[in-house]
Amino acid sequence: MSESTHFGFEQVPPDEKTRRVRGVFDSVAQNYDLMNDLMSGGMHRLWKRFAIERSGVREGSRVLDLASGTGDLARQFARRVGPMGTVIHTDINGAMLAAGRDRLLDDGIVLPTVQCNAEALPFASRAFDCVSIAFGLRNVTRKERALAEMRRVLRPGGIALVLEFSRVAAPLAPAYDWYSFNVLPRLGKLVADDEASYRYLAESIRVHPDQQALKKLMQDAGFDHVDFHNLAAGVVALHVGRVY
Repeated sequence: MSESTHFGFEQVPPDEKTRRVRGVFDSVAQNYDLMNDLMSGGMHRLWKRFAIERSGVREGSRVLDLASGTGDLARQFARRVGPMGTVIHTDINGAMLAAGRDRLLDDGIVLPTVQCNAEALPFASRAFDCVSIAFGLRNVTRKERALAEMRRVLRPGGIALVLEFSRVAAPLAPAYDWYSFNVLPRLGKLVADDEASYRYLAESIRVHPDQQALKKLMQDAGFDHVDFHNLAAGVVALHVGRVY
């Protein structure tokens, strides 16, 4: 049987998922930040701030931010590491990477910007103190490869942060489903003239591994210790993987 993977609720060949995800983010890049604020009521900023606080990143640290997109985490990391540290801003999607680079430059922040696939990182082993990916892992075709790469490039004592939509608490699931499949696509149509991409984003959350499943994937990828923190009743979870 040929290999397949999820693209939303569809089963597709891995290469097709990669191509179609690229199309989604080519489409949403220009309205990405505005839609994030509208979809989450601005809560995504608090979730990202929590991830930064949990990172332990300090002056002089070396940080790799994957699926960095418009650079929300990279910007905050850059302020923490200071001139003696390094933050590398990466994304597989050129349109998202360009939008992020421009936003960072507008803020007076100049970072190394690298277009690369999280499944095959062009960086040396044990090169970073922290590797992060926020709201990007569910779009990766082969998540286990990306997690193994995150583990590979971390130095002993390093930390991996995976901030991602997860499994909401059961009592809230009906309301959350209604919002996801009715409000989000309509919002995408009104603001970005793109209903289909936001329907995909809602579907992609439902087929992403839940909290315990993602924890196991990280353990299988070689992290020595993994825990997670539920945010907004499990709408989002921050998984923290450590290398000893």
